[in-house]
Amino acid sequence: MRTLRIRAGLLAAIVIGLVVSGVATGYASHSWGGYHWATRTTPFTLQLGNNMTSGWQSYLTTASSDWSKLDGIGIGNPLRTSLVKGAFLKRCGAVRGRVEVCNGSYGQNGWLGLAQIWLDSSGHIVQGTTKMNDSYFSLSTYNNANEKQHVVCQEIGHTFGLDHQSTSGATLDTCMDYFSNTGANAGSSLSTHPNLHDYGELTLIYNHADTYNSYSIAAAVAAGRLGVPGRGGPNGADGDGTPGEASSDRGNWYVEELGDGRRLVTHIYWAERGR
Repeated sequence: MRTLRIRAGLLAAIVIGLVVSGVATGYASHSWGGYHWATRTTPFTLQLGNNMTSGWQSYLTTASSDWSKLDGIGIGNPLRTSLVKGAFLKRCGAVRGRVEVCNGSYGQNGWLGLAQIWLDSSGHIVQGTTKMNDSYFSLSTYNNANEKQHVVCQEIGHTFGLDHQSTSGATLDTCMDYFSNTGANAGSSLSTHPNLHDYGELTLIYNHADTYNSYSIAAAVAAGRLGVPGRGGPNGADGDGTPGEASSDRGNWYVEELGDGRRLVTHIYWAERGR
């Protein structure tokens, strides 16, 4: 009887291991250009600077909580986030060692959400910003809870090194797809949170130890990894970067060389055409 219990337990462990391995290696494949924060140990905690107005607070709180979760079947999430007071509000300048999260009326210039990351000479993220464009979110098309949750979750996810799981417009029930919670889908909560494969990809991205923590300014300076500050246009896209991927209906990303091996990478999430 005891032998049967041991065998059953061993079989269960093997099944769980196969599921975990499948999620981590077979399905998760949406790293954003290999970009990631340097960290010596995991889990690590990344600060999110809260520059959001009152109407966005609940969405930011939910996204921060979502990205800090462990999944339900044993894949460890290497990331935790903590909300701290923002430094810039709408202007949304970058702060070394953390991600500033902002909203504001940036103009009807085509983009709904925008994420930027600055890379040091070793290719590690040292700071990031995300912006939600109220010039569109104030319109009836986008002014609903599900679309706001989808976009803020996605833009923050980019600053960890995640790309999209899908760009077809279909829902994979992750905020890292291009499903649109507008129109007939405005009442749908699909694609408003990370899914299991997002946590699996984070596990892959952060499955090694670096020699310094790029989210720690003192550590990064001591390691000689920080040069002169990066730059970026006040509304995000400078327009002079090199395209990093083929154009799609909903997104592009661009790479701008800043000198000394440093780069500014921008992802633009476009508003829907004609809306």
